[in-house]
Order: sequence, then structure tokens, then C-alpha cells
Amino acid sequence: MLPFSLARLFLKSINNPHYRKRISERLALIINIPVPIIWVHCVSVGELRAATVVIDQIIDNHPDHRVLVTTTTPTGSKAVTDYFQQRVLHFYFPIDVPIIINRYINKINPSICVLLETEIWPNLIYSLNRKDIPVILVNARLSARSLSKYQRLAKKLSKQTLNQLTLIAAQNNNSAQRFVEMGANKEKVLVAGNIKFDQVIESNITSTEQIKALINKPKVVVFASTHKGEESKIMSSYINNKESLGDTLLIIIPRHPERFSEVYRLAKKNKLKIIKRSSNEPNNEAEILIGDSMGEMMSYFEVCDIAFIGGSLNNTGGHNMLEPAALSKPIIFGPNVFNFSEISSSLVSNNGAIQVNNEDELFIVIMRLINNQEERQELGLNAHKFFNNQQGASKLIAGRVKSLLQ
Repeated sequence: MLPFSLARLFLKSINNPHYRKRISERLALIINIPVPIIWVHCVSVGELRAATVVIDQIIDNHPDHRVLVTTTTPTGSKAVTDYFQQRVLHFYFPIDVPIIINRYINKINPSICVLLETEIWPNLIYSLNRKDIPVILVNARLSARSLSKYQRLAKKLSKQTLNQLTLIAAQNNNSAQRFVEMGANKEKVLVAGNIKFDQVIESNITSTEQIKALINKPKVVVFASTHKGEESKIMSSYINNKESLGDTLLIIIPRHPERFSEVYRLAKKNKLKIIKRSSNEPNNEAEILIGDSMGEMMSYFEVCDIAFIGGSLNNTGGHNMLEPAALSKPIIFGPNVFNFSEISSSLVSNNGAIQVNNEDELFIVIMRLINNQEERQELGLNAHKFFNNQQGASKLIAGRVKSLLQ
């Protein structure tokens, strides 16, 4: 029986060419590729953005190969086309079932497979290993929580799968050690660094100018990638501290687009004066701007004085702190940043970020920074210095790919 999600996709595909393409490629109903292939798999937009620097270097290093980039989500698919145009091939990633995986591999016949971050697919890795095709896991990360889950639910399979990988290029020492604890041979594990430090981080000039036109106050605090429950905490604490904040505009950018309207209604319920980025209509009375737009996060960071990273006041585990760091912005995050544990602790220890325990402490720090330009500048410069010092992982990984192909 087809999995429910696949069955639903099949029904949608009847009248939609994009869904037909997606389901056929996930089932390995693809054409043979007659040229040498370097296969890079990125789940969705976030992984793709991180991988673009590596993929660009691989394209330059191997003009005799075509790069195939696979994704799992439609947004990831669109991002591949938007960024690379015709410079790469693109398919959807196959379902990790032996008969489908083997057909897929036979059709594309890759010279090497590069998997991103946490994409540990047992059947895929087994099949590639059996065919003597190198497969490497790059920008690899493994949280303490994930390690515990693997050891509890699939200890033997996890160890076997990791040792079928040719190389595990870990983001940091903590992840490298956890892969070894999970059973990986030490010789297969390399601390390569985080390729996200090598991203070209810049905002869209048009978007930035449009957002600037909506700003009605001299100070701006961005609350980036917030999750359900966080916005209510932020708004409640803001209301309690409104008088002390003075002329400060809050920009709240929910992580998931489907929650834009929900957060807007929440602000209305709290009787806050609010505008939407999508409306693009300035309002001198606005206290909150809802960032209900896609692909403009760098512009929001560009216009802010302080950046708070969401997913850290609840149990999500935080989000990427590197973008505001690259722009020399002072960074604040909450207590739960286990997805970025090493980066967050390094930023704090290098005086490039401040970690708070709750929303009340968050606004105490915001009020302090709003009134202290010197501290804001010092935090931002330290964050930027840390960012620059961590670069180089992409070049190292592209070099390993080259050596494996030779």
C-alpha cells in the first residue's frame, strides 16, 4: 500500500503536471542520464542555500561532470531552478525503498553522492556502498537528542549505515564526537566546519528599501523565525515594557507562512497597532510590523538594530544566528538553542550574542541595548569577527570531493 502522503500526492497529480513530475521522480520513473553525474541532495531551501557555495565550487572543479541536485520539497525544487537555472540538473529525491533506490541509482549512475547535514538514508547509503560509489555526509550535524533517539530505536542499523559512508564531514567537534558515539569509525569522521559560514550573505536592495519605507521609529528590533507560543510571550512582555522602550518598532517574522494571519490576529487581539509587510503601507502609529513575506529575512536583519532569533523561547531548538552575525548585528536568543549549540555558545563566549532565560529577561536586555549604542556596536562587531574566523569549510569539502573522484 502507498504511504498516505504519497497517495495524496498521487491524487493531486491527476490534474497537475508539477505533482506528476514529483511523484514520478520520487518513484524513480526517470530518464537515463548519459553523462557523468555528481549527485548532491538537499532536503529543502535551507540546506540548498547552505550548499550553493559548495555546489558552485564543484561545478567549477568538474567541467566534465553534470551536477544533479535533488530536493524533497517543492520550495526546494523552485530554489534550485531560481538559483542555478540551467547549470545543474534537478530531480526530486527518491523514496528510500530498495527497489526504488536501486532503479534511481541505475538511471543516474552517479560518480559520487553528497548528502547534506542529517540526510542519513539507510537503503540509499547501502545501495551506493554496494556499487562502490563514494557517498559523503557534509555539514553533518547530530544533536544529543538525535543521538539518544538513534541509540534507542536503531542502534545496530545506525552504526552499520554510518560505516557505509565514505566520509562524515561534521560541522563541529560536538557533532563529530556524537557520530563516533553512534558507532562511526573515527577514521571516517572529519571536523570540516560549517559551510553556512561561507555563504554570500547580502540583502535584496529593493526589498530593503521597501521595508525601510515602512519603518516609522528610530530603533528597530527584529524577532526572526518565531514559532507558536513565542509571539504571545513577546507581545505580552512588550506591552508590560512599552513605555520604557520608547520609539522602537518590533518586526515579527513567523517561521511558517501559514501562521502569518494567526500572528496578525494575535496582535489585534492584544490591541496593538500593527501593519503588514505585504500591504506595503506605512503607518506612523504602528508598533509592530508583521514580516509576512518570503525571501526577505536578510533585508529585515539589514534594517534592524537588534536581532532576536526565534525557536529559542520554546522547545524548537533555535534557528540560524549566522545571518545577523554576518551583518554585524547584536544577537539575542532564548534558552533552547540545541540545534545550534556550538555556534550559540561560541557567539556568547566571544561576546557576540546574549542568551536570555525567558521573555521578561529578553526585554530587559533589549531595553538596555536600545539605550546603549556602544554595547550594540561591540556585540555586532564581535559577532561579525566570529563569523569571518569560521570560514573555509566549503573549500575543504570541495577538495575532498575532487580527491575521491580522482
